[in-house]
Amino acid sequence: MKQPTTKRIGLARDFVKTCKKRKRSVKIADSMGNELTGGGLLTRSLILRRLLTRRVLAEDESFVGLLLPPTVAAVVANMAIALDRRKAVNLNYTASSETLNQCIAMAGIRHVLTSRTVMEKLDLELDAELVYLEDFRSRVTWRDKLSAALAAYLVPARWLSFALGLNRVQPDDLVTLIFTSGSTGTPKGVMLTEANIGSNVEAIEQVIHLQRDDVLLGILPFFHSFGYTVTLWAVMTIDIQGAYHFNPLDGRQVGKLCKKQGVTVLLATPTFLRTYLRRCDREDFESVDTVVVGAERLPPELSDAFEQQFGIRPVEGYGTTECSPLVSVNIPSSRSLGKQAIDAKEGTVGLPVPGVAAKVTDLDTGEDLGTGRPGMLWIKGPNVMKGYFHREDLTADAIRDGWYRTGDVAVIDEDGFIRITGRESRFSKIGGEMVPHIQIEEVLAQIIQADEEEGPKAAVTSVPDSRKGERLVVIHTELDKTPEELCAGLVRAGLPNLFIPSQDSFHQVEQLPMLGSGKLDLKGIKQIALERFGGPK
Repeated sequence: MKQPTTKRIGLARDFVKTCKKRKRSVKIADSMGNELTGGGLLTRSLILRRLLTRRVLAEDESFVGLLLPPTVAAVVANMAIALDRRKAVNLNYTASSETLNQCIAMAGIRHVLTSRTVMEKLDLELDAELVYLEDFRSRVTWRDKLSAALAAYLVPARWLSFALGLNRVQPDDLVTLIFTSGSTGTPKGVMLTEANIGSNVEAIEQVIHLQRDDVLLGILPFFHSFGYTVTLWAVMTIDIQGAYHFNPLDGRQVGKLCKKQGVTVLLATPTFLRTYLRRCDREDFESVDTVVVGAERLPPELSDAFEQQFGIRPVEGYGTTECSPLVSVNIPSSRSLGKQAIDAKEGTVGLPVPGVAAKVTDLDTGEDLGTGRPGMLWIKGPNVMKGYFHREDLTADAIRDGWYRTGDVAVIDEDGFIRITGRESRFSKIGGEMVPHIQIEEVLAQIIQADEEEGPKAAVTSVPDSRKGERLVVIHTELDKTPEELCAGLVRAGLPNLFIPSQDSFHQVEQLPMLGSGKLDLKGIKQIALERFGGPK
């Protein structure tokens, strides 16, 4: 297991140092025309910290909620909380009030930082006091401005960190709670520490080889662990620039931002890439040399189309919220230093990042399987979460002897590359045999001849069945083929009879439910199936 070659001294301390390095150079920008140098970012963060401490937050208030899309304002708010040694909890603004209030109650959040513009677009009733960032403008005094500017531009980083108490931060200290997306169940509060996120940032710096002139695009929401760790903290603690846009599906604005800011690294999901194929021109991504996607499978047809249009071939990585999130990644040729024989393999999610180990075990017996055989994927390393907040039972079930059970089924090849073959929750046990939903979906996509730019048109789930244990169900959008034709196509493709849904197990919807991260909402799809087909049949 290759270890990272550097040790971070604390995220907030690194943020202070990096801002001072980039004192007079642009550090962050967004699509609304906001730009801040490192000095300006540190100044704004210190001012907001003073105002929050003086006017809003109680001394014993540990967790502070944020309801903000990725923008300059959201970055400043997150950094202000970190500089005050509190924990920022970025809430999922695509979730319901009920779900958000469960998260707020679990974390004991009393205040949620947001903006009037954001709240006007959301139909939410929250059980916490809303603090609107716009209202602080009139409360800033000349003393606030002068004190923050002197600290940001003149006080040495070490002195400033000492004055803020950042030298007392320990590796095991909690940085945030990331609530899981709920794609497969009820959201849980994942506890991520200084060491968790710091190790991920180190790994990113090493495998992508980020340089001072790199500009990383921040379109992933900060309530998503990928967005929080990579597009927030990696930018804040490495001497690079970040460029942010609040809506990852707004292809035209994303393209304009990339062109204006000279973005070099794009982190996205396959769903987002499909939008950019339709909405962006080649010159929009002219400066981009690295595209890494995660959250869902990257089809080769999508890679081909993206490379043909933009001249960049996307590579795939893998992560999970509980692993901070990065586990493995293929290194694109533009970033390869040639230190190892193979940096990337298509169809895999790459090699584990430095410091991280992976293994697979038999789904039934738990026996270690070694290479070349599919089984449960386990991850071990400094990126593995501290645990689930106030859920020791769930933590004990998920982490065993330091190994985190991902719930994903994978194969590790002889070179160490990981290939995800399915998710445990995306299997049905029918007649004693494990039936993979993803394999059926892939064959259905071929039969439907779905356009990769349009995204998935059919999803497979299951409902209880009194005779066979489970019954396969296909939830789909409008198709030009009947269930009978689809089933016949599955037979012609050579799938076993157990893998083929009955013709009365297809249900059409206007659109498939999706999460804010661009992934299929598996919980929503399951709910549709249960409502339509009910329980045991």
